Amino acid sequence: MYLRPDEVAKVLETSGFERDFIDDKAYGYRRGEHYVYVNREARFGRTALVIHPAMKERSERFAEPTASSRSSHVYTQFPLDLESEAVVYYGICHGFSSRQILSNYLDNVFR
Repeated sequence: MYLRPDEVAKVLETSGFERDFIDDKAYGYRRGEHYVYVNREARFGRTALVIHPAMKERSERFAEPTASSRSSHVYTQFPLDLESEAVVYYGICHGFSSRQILSNYLDNVFR
């Protein structure tokens, strides 16, 4: 079982990320030069954390993505999805089974 989006948001906030975007579909968080989204539509949390595609390789040392990518018109801090006919942006999805695992991931990937 994965952490729900609201639980992911709490861990981000305790890890030094600041929320600067709120939408029905996502929350946006910034810490320094790094930006992540919390996918509020992730009912079971499997795709709750969405990271920038440029962080994929570094991220894979600490956690495997739970989905290859997720596209949305609200992920404006990420690159355009060139395979889509609509104007949408994409990121790499992750889900975590505990707050501690997520916190460790954030400390290692976004230092």
